[in-house]
Amino acid sequence: MSVFVIADLHLDTVTNEKSMEIFGNKWQGYLKKIKNNWMRVVGDNDTVIIPGDISWALATEDSIADLKWIDSLPGKKIIMKGNHDFWWSTVSKLKRFFAENNITTIDILHNNAIEVENFIVAGSRGWFVDKSVQPSKSVTADFEKIINREVIRLKLSLECAKAMQETTKKEIIVFFHFPPVWRDFECKEILELLKQYNISRCYFGHIHGCYTQSDVFNWDNIEFRMISADFIDFIPQIIV
Repeated sequence: MSVFVIADLHLDTVTNEKSMEIFGNKWQGYLKKIKNNWMRVVGDNDTVIIPGDISWALATEDSIADLKWIDSLPGKKIIMKGNHDFWWSTVSKLKRFFAENNITTIDILHNNAIEVENFIVAGSRGWFVDKSVQPSKSVTADFEKIINREVIRLKLSLECAKAMQETTKKEIIVFFHFPPVWRDFECKEILELLKQYNISRCYFGHIHGCYTQSDVFNWDNIEFRMISADFIDFIPQIIV
């Protein structure tokens, strides 16, 4: 029984109006690639963590086909929210939605922690600003408020994980959608929290098109690994 991770599925299994294939050759036939690779490497007793950007749906009820597509694949799935998951709702509403639609293999990581095999899984969406892109004058986001909210969510998750660890002694691994550190960007509030809880391994998605980038780098003795679907050739990556 193994644990895998893959982010940024960007599903639109019904209309195909939001296909990622417009972003170049790497994305051509990506839904088929994801499914074939998943079926090849993941077994029914395995778990796959999906850290965000799951479906292009705008409302929860519109996400059913994409979620059922994931549900039909082997293994248990643990999903997290990404910046494009506008269909996301509260955990209680999502779990009720899953039950009503017979979606049985998907669990949710949101303000909590989940014990999986030899690991305790924690995390949050996080926050990231690409400094190479000039923000639009119309952007009115309160960055400080967003960061504070994500720090609170991450702390809730880490506190839950720490309580589990006191009993199980298992390693806490943290998953993000956004990278807490990337090139010249550092989200110091999140990084400080990782240090406070002695986290040594993190996984993140969101970044696309950087195919010459190393898949793993270190920041102050914390290992960060990028698992965006296109970066890992749409193959779920095993965590060891």
